[in-house]
Amino acid sequence: MGTALVTGASRGLGAAIAERLAADGWHVAVNYAHDTAGASAVVDRITARGHSARLARFDVTDEEAVRQGIAELGRVDVVVNNATGPQPFIPVEKQTWEDHLRQLRFFVKAPLLILQAVLPGMKEAGSGRIINIGSEVTDLGNPEFGHYVAAKAAMHGLTRSWARELGPYGITVNTVEPGWIPVERHAGTPPEAFQEYLHGVALGRMGAPLDVAEAVAFLASPAARFITGQRIAVNGGKTMS
Repeated sequence: MGTALVTGASRGLGAAIAERLAADGWHVAVNYAHDTAGASAVVDRITARGHSARLARFDVTDEEAVRQGIAELGRVDVVVNNATGPQPFIPVEKQTWEDHLRQLRFFVKAPLLILQAVLPGMKEAGSGRIINIGSEVTDLGNPEFGHYVAAKAAMHGLTRSWARELGPYGITVNTVEPGWIPVERHAGTPPEAFQEYLHGVALGRMGAPLDVAEAVAFLASPAARFITGQRIAVNGGKTMS
């Protein structure tokens, strides 16, 4: 197969996605900005299973870093835009434009920079997969979260526009929208918080990182060759189209 770049892959959803894509035969570029130990552990787990991976350290919000990082990888066939920063809850009267920009840098600027860097190779190949990791919050409209919700909504706007523009080149663009998937940063969350969330989940359980990774793997596969511009919610029916 080819190369799949997973951003923010040193832990959490990104790590699960990287490992799942590697299992399908992709050579996975495990992107990270700071956590070398975490990213190295992901690569080690992948290679220990006989699959292929490499480290790809660069800041996805920095134009020059992205340009150099993608150049070192060569042609990229799949991009999974998963990288994120802090996600604080802030009452709307205290939100600043900078709070919004912090989210837009990860969910609009970074995907744009990466697409522009990989696009020449994808166009030349006549194929490619862009998979944006969105969020169910765009449908739920969580309070005190407008800066994050707006940026995630903008990210899916990119998905739809890019899908139409890049379709003639054989490039598909889709959004996977996870629900609340407990990962390392949720350690210490009170059990009652999970119970409250589960009230609206049709399948009656919290999701796992592999649930999201399976959806991404499908969209990256040849089986999804005629799917583009879509949102796939991976949240047990918390939201429904």
